[in-house]
Amino acid sequence: MPAHDWTRVTAGTFHSFHLGWIAELTRALNSGLLPRDLYALAEQRAAEFEPDLLALEHHDEDADQSREPEEFSSSGAGTALAVARPKAHVIGQVDEAALYALKRRTLTIRHATNDRIVALLEIVSPGNKDRPQSVQRFVDKAVGALQAGYHLVVVDLFPPGPSDPAGLSSAVWEAIGGQRIAWPGGKPLSTSSFRVADLVHCYGESFAPGEPIPEMPLFYDPDWYINLPLDATYAAAYQGVPRRWTSVIEAIS
Repeated sequence: MPAHDWTRVTAGTFHSFHLGWIAELTRALNSGLLPRDLYALAEQRAAEFEPDLLALEHHDEDADQSREPEEFSSSGAGTALAVARPKAHVIGQVDEAALYALKRRTLTIRHATNDRIVALLEIVSPGNKDRPQSVQRFVDKAVGALQAGYHLVVVDLFPPGPSDPAGLSSAVWEAIGGQRIAWPGGKPLSTSSFRVADLVHCYGESFAPGEPIPEMPLFYDPDWYINLPLDATYAAAYQGVPRRWTSVIEAIS
């Protein structure tokens, strides 16, 4: 399904759709996309950062403590980075030291359960980019998540504005030492995946309203990822948007 121009409707209308999309993504991830010892939870509070979705590793106290790390990574699902690179373009990489250079902004991120956070997903809302303070707050929290070692996916269905001239993904990337992302002209929407290893890597794609949402890797380990079904889950969630608003969203300009 093509992405839509959500600037045509109220923030509340997008929020309602947003909730439905997170529910569809959670269902897809927990229906076999994630490895057996991982699961997704929607809208869980993680200290100062409130991501739309968390990917968590279940820690079994009775499990053999001597198992090799790759056992976790390869169990059940996922693609090894050494076997197949993500389809998304590689925007760049920065040394891990760049994150620690921002230590004054470090946020401690914990979860109420004993299960370890491995990745976060955030779908941008209008309120995340409506003013400089909103952008800075989003960036600070995203950088804090990366500093904590969490892989991160940011989906931005709203065009850049005065406070985020290259979009929120670029604002995060610039904050950790990368260059401003030069997205192709005429493609104002974007989605990006941040992989935390010895280096911090950024993968991203841009697209326009009327185009499908590109596939994006969700890393749950530095060397393993799954492809997020963004387009399919978007289409499923869009079925729940009231006809009152789909007629506005789909109106020919």
